[in-house]
Amino acid sequence: MSATQATRPERKKKVAKAAAEQAELAHKCLYYMSLMREVEDRIERKLYRQGKIVGGVYVGRGQEAIPVGTALLAEPDDVLFPSHRDMAVFFIRGVPLGRILAQYMGRVDGLTRGRDGNMHMGDMSRNIVSIISALAATVPVAAGAAMALRYQGKNGVAFSYFGDGATSRGDWHEGVNLATVQKLPVLFICNNNQYAYSTPLSAQMACANVADRGPAYNMPAEIVDGNDVLAVHEATKRAVAHVRSGKGPYLLECKTFRMTGHSAHDAAHYVPQGLFDEWGKLDPITQLEAKMVKNGWADQEELDRVHSRVRSEVDEAVAWAEQSPYPDPSTLLDGVYENQ
Repeated sequence: MSATQATRPERKKKVAKAAAEQAELAHKCLYYMSLMREVEDRIERKLYRQGKIVGGVYVGRGQEAIPVGTALLAEPDDVLFPSHRDMAVFFIRGVPLGRILAQYMGRVDGLTRGRDGNMHMGDMSRNIVSIISALAATVPVAAGAAMALRYQGKNGVAFSYFGDGATSRGDWHEGVNLATVQKLPVLFICNNNQYAYSTPLSAQMACANVADRGPAYNMPAEIVDGNDVLAVHEATKRAVAHVRSGKGPYLLECKTFRMTGHSAHDAAHYVPQGLFDEWGKLDPITQLEAKMVKNGWADQEELDRVHSRVRSEVDEAVAWAEQSPYPDPSTLLDGVYENQ
């Protein structure tokens, strides 16, 4: 037997193993993307319109592949800074669905114990830092967290999420400059959904891509299809390997589209209808499902089971959250002053 013939079985095993790993990853991605879509649909299209949500509602419909494809690669010591369109980050880090829904309804079992509205939430026990409404303001904080990880001798990475509009603010540039000069372990993840509220990309920046800003800071930057979760996952692997090896920060621009208004009260009349039609054909969930069927990773019955499981889990979480009481007004100042 020749050496070539001897290695053929090994090659087949490697190919089979790689295919099995891709299939497993695809199933995991489909579950988390479907969960994010279902939770946000329930929040925006039912609970909000029933008057059960405290504050505004901002969702990531059409952008689910980005938080899922990236956060699945985060390790326990990594610190994540999700934006208001990255809810899947919370699920992947193990935050219970019920607590998320209780948060949106202002209940005592929410992550802020009813102290703040909806997406202003974090969980430091899981290394998730709450957003700042002026989204670019979290970028310098992420750089600071990365510096702290270095001081502590941890090989952790700060995952900093933001939209295209954030990259036009001064605090974004200050945070990126600090990270690049200090070679800090930060992965900058841009959800480029083409609109900063009502401002289209072409009206807020002269360069064609957010990634074009990277070379100005001597920072590697990569553009990826933000509607292809497996492509996002693969690009994140490369980016994280760069950052974790001590080479400094990395900018990952994920091109996608916001398939809704800026918030639940925004009808998005400023967006040409043709764009919704065009991007609707590129839905990240249906694209992944088509790929899974084509590659023999799943059949329609399996896909239906995933969606059924997700709906059941969300039903249970909503019921649990609605049983949670509102906070007692007498506890309003708890945690505000040191002597309490």
